[in-house]
Order: sequence, then C-alpha cells, then structure tokens
Amino acid sequence: MGHERRSFTLTSNTCFLSSQSTNAMAQKLDFTTFRNVIDGNLCGGSTGQAQGTMDPALLERNPEAPISTYNDVDKAVKAAQAASKKWAAVPWAERQVALGNYADAFEANRDDLAKMLVREQGKSLSEAQFEVQMGLNMLRGFSDMTLPEEILEDSAERKVVTRYIPIGVVVGIEYSRGWQFFDNSYALVPWNYPVMLAAGKLGAAIVAGNAFILKPSPFAPYSNLKMAELGIPIFPPGVFQALNGQDDLGPWLTEHPGVGLVSFSGSGGVGKKIMESCSRTLKRVILELGGNDPAVVCSDIDPGAVAPKLCFFAFANSGQICAQPKRIYVHADVYDDVLSAMVTYARNISLDQGEGLGAIGPVSTEPQYERVKALLRGIEESKLRVAVGSTKPLTDRKGFFLSPTIVEDPPDDASIVVEEPFGPVLPILKWSDESDVIRRANDSQYGLGASVWSKDINQAERIARQLEAGTVWINTHMEIGPAWPFGGHKMSGIGCEWGLEGLKGYCNLQTIHSRLAG
Repeated sequence: MGHERRSFTLTSNTCFLSSQSTNAMAQKLDFTTFRNVIDGNLCGGSTGQAQGTMDPALLERNPEAPISTYNDVDKAVKAAQAASKKWAAVPWAERQVALGNYADAFEANRDDLAKMLVREQGKSLSEAQFEVQMGLNMLRGFSDMTLPEEILEDSAERKVVTRYIPIGVVVGIEYSRGWQFFDNSYALVPWNYPVMLAAGKLGAAIVAGNAFILKPSPFAPYSNLKMAELGIPIFPPGVFQALNGQDDLGPWLTEHPGVGLVSFSGSGGVGKKIMESCSRTLKRVILELGGNDPAVVCSDIDPGAVAPKLCFFAFANSGQICAQPKRIYVHADVYDDVLSAMVTYARNISLDQGEGLGAIGPVSTEPQYERVKALLRGIEESKLRVAVGSTKPLTDRKGFFLSPTIVEDPPDDASIVVEEPFGPVLPILKWSDESDVIRRANDSQYGLGASVWSKDINQAERIARQLEAGTVWINTHMEIGPAWPFGGHKMSGIGCEWGLEGLKGYCNLQTIHSRLAG
C-alpha cells in the first residue's frame, strides 16, 4: 500500500515504535455481528437489548446492534478520560504513526465497508466505494498534519509562544433522534456519509491527542461500529470507542461532565439542541449543519459542458448531501439550453438497488422519504412546472426510490427553493441582473456552500466574494479534502472541520508568556 506500518506499546509517558509487516497487522472484520467498543472490548449494551435498521433499497431487515444505556455511556467516558491523559503524552509524531496504521487497516477492509454502506445507507455501490475512499483520504490526510508551536514574540524582554494541546474526551455525533423536532423545517439527518464524516472527526481527534467516542446515526450504525472495532488492536483501550443506541444516547453524551468537545454533523434544529445541552458544562462544540447551496451560472458558459456537472453534483447520493447545489440560478441568455441539457442528463440517471449497476440509490430513511414526498405533493398542488421526473413515488420498486426531478423556474418563495429538500428534487431558476442574483442567492438562513460558473474568472471571483457561504467553488462544486477547512455561515454551523483550522478546533489553545530576566 506504500505505507510502512508500525506498531507501538503505550507506557505512562510515551509509546515505542517497532517495524512490523503490513500483513501481520492487517485484520479482516466480520460484518455479520455488530457490537459496541468500550475500553478496548467488544460488548453489547449492558441490558442485552438490540435493534436493527431497514435496508432502504430492498426493505429488508439489517442485523441487530446494541442499545446502549447510561451506564455504558458513563463507562465509556470514564475509560476515555483515563486513556486521554496517557494518549496526550504520546509524541505527536507517534500518534501520526498510529493513525497511519489505522488507515492501513481501514484500507484492508474497504470493500466490505462499501458493501455495508449499500445495505445500511442505500448508496449505489460506486458511491459507497467513493465514500470509503474519501474516508481513507481523511485518515491519511490527518496522519500527515502537525500543529507546531507558534512564536508570537521573541525579544530581549519576553518570549510568547502559542501551542495547541488536547482537549481530553471528544464525542463525534452523527445524529440523534432524541433531539429531532417536527415543523416546517423538519430536521435532516446525516446518515448520508457515515464513514467519511466519522473518519474526519476521528482523524482530527486522535492525532491531536484526544480520546474519541463515536455515536453513529441510528439509521446507519454498522460501518461506524466496525470502524471502532478496527481500532482495538491499534489504539490503546479507551482511545477510540463507539456506542450505538436510541433517542436518549446523544443527550447522555452531550450532558456528561467528562466530555470536553462535541463535534456534530446534522440539522440546524438538532444542532441548537446540542449547543444548548453543551452550554450547561461549557463544552466546546463544532457544528456542521444543513445547507441550501446556490449555484450561479453565468451567460458565457458552455451549456453542454456545465449542465452534466451540475446534474452530477445535485443528484449524487439521491440529493442527500449537505453541500451539494440545491438552487441553480441560470442566466436568462443560456437558461433554455442549460435546462434542456440538464433534463437530458437527469432522464438518463439510472437507479441502483445495490447491484452496482446504477448511478444513485434510494432516499435513505423512511422519514426522509415521506418528507420529500410531501415536498413533491406541494410542487404538484402549487402547479409548478416539472421539467423531468415526477411528483409521484416510483411503483416498480419496493424501496424508497424517487425519480430525479427538476422544477422549472419556480418562484423564490416556493418551498422547494426555501427549504433544503435533501432528496432528488432540484429547482432551476432564471436571472439576468448580477446584483439581484447575488441578493437572491444570499436570501437564505443557510450559508454552507455555493458555486459560480463562468469562463470569466474575474466575474466569477467578483460574484464569489459576495456570496454568504463558508465555501464558494468556481466552476465546480462539492470538492472537499482533508487539507481544506469546511464550515458554514449563518445557520449552517459553528467552527469548521478539516484542514489546520479544523484541527485546531480539536485542541485547547495555550499561550506561554515568558518574561525574561534582566
């Protein structure tokens, strides 16, 4: 695999490295049974209760996974507290080696992880393989990152140094129904990329010297539990744990006084509840929340080249990605040509029931399926023009499948424009005035991502710099990587993930101010 694998033995102060062959440490996991990981051990919930999920494509039951109790949470947090003190004392370079070893083991199980994603989340096999590769990229990327001390002043009078030190216990939460609320902005749930999201949180937490507890989405827990199991022979007990459970698991974790940071990916509604819960003990929070990304398409583009890219980004994972284009604003001069090309592309998108033959899979959960169907009913009732697709669910498949659907030039106050659909439904709107389209693009409570499409890079950058979003892409969308910070403005989040700025969020900052004698 091109990476030297090493093992280490943890002592009270450090870990000692010794060369060991890749084959000797590689382990292949059993993907038929699923258990929590607490203090280096595989275990069920303390009551012995378990629950399973539904395959969203075939509507067949998936295996059972443990239901954790508060006692399980308390045991895991205490194990993490004890482990974090020793792990923080391990030199940064040796933590990098450990994370690299974990990445190697992760890579050895990539095919089985992808197949599990198909069953639990509904992705097509090609999309699942892509997500696993993204997760591997995150692990490799963080294993290469460092945060050296920064010298702010070094004079005859004083030396001032800033350093980044571990927080202690980090909890990564990918969704908990315990905080879900039901109103006109029904909470979306991040079962959409469980492997990649977990890998990014894990990589940052571990390399920074924290102990990490992962709480998977209850809709897609299996790959996350296996990721924690994979770490048992690589990390010291308590450094990487995972707990599956029901509605009360998330609040138990955010309220526990032993947790120092909660990193959450999910909806704004749940994010508010997590922030409220964490405020009681002044926990740090990183919140990567929803988005309703605009894409501004200028008049000088080539419709035949740009339209397929927009469709690919918009309908990937059946429209269930927080940072994909969800409102396409196309200049009036090229609107008809772009719309026609996008309709042609969308009409030819194939659906996949896990055989690896299609481009996209179903909507991943029944609640989200019902929500998207409600949006489609609203489109029909409002007599909006559907350029391709249907406002009706598919009847020739038994899973949560919906046709990729494009809505032609709806009004700005239509639900499909204002709300984040989180499904394969896309509005294409028309514009002619640059200042007006910037206003319309910014007229949203969200500010996660945006994109501008133009051959004129000066025009594209001029527009991009006026868009209210954490990431603005030019002539692309949704390109992410471990080295690039990613976070939202407005209701799309607090703090950021990934990159050195994201890594700093998993650390406490300490300034050492030395007054020199003289």
